[in-house]
Amino acid sequence: MLEFNFTPFPVIETERLLLRRITNDDVNEVFELRSNPETMKYIPRPLAKTTEDALEHIVMIEDKIVTNIGINWGISLKDNPRLLGIIGFYRMQPQNYRAEIGYILLPEFHGKGIVPEAVNKLITYGFNDLKLHSIEAVIDPENFASEKVLQKCGFVKEAHFKESEFYDGRFLDNVVYSLLNK
Repeated sequence: MLEFNFTPFPVIETERLLLRRITNDDVNEVFELRSNPETMKYIPRPLAKTTEDALEHIVMIEDKIVTNIGINWGISLKDNPRLLGIIGFYRMQPQNYRAEIGYILLPEFHGKGIVPEAVNKLITYGFNDLKLHSIEAVIDPENFASEKVLQKCGFVKEAHFKESEFYDGRFLDNVVYSLLNK
């Protein structure tokens, strides 16, 4: 079984991006991400209503890093520390050598190749550093932009679960994409 250890925190660089630890200094950007109905459209979680909600989210992210059960990075451009988004590994399954990848990005940065660049780097990190065998992504079937990102990064569709999740008074479908370490 795998054992994860995120200490020291792994700062990751790509050609344009810095994937770094999220801190309380990012509270306004986290609030902007988590309170935006467009950004949260395909994420079945309540919208942040206050910066206190955003701080609680940052604390939850930090707790998962400290306990080695999950890890999120803030996405920023190398030449600007402003948080543009969040990417990370969720629902880590060390017994199965598998983790779920997820991401969120401010709308004004959509379509600029930021998410595929970050996802590709985390694929490398997940397989080489964390020793994962597979990485999955669970998306809403209507989230065509995320589907396109996953396909571009080599993920393949594994399943479409009908009405498999109950959220906010309705049943939601989930589509699972995955990538195996070849």
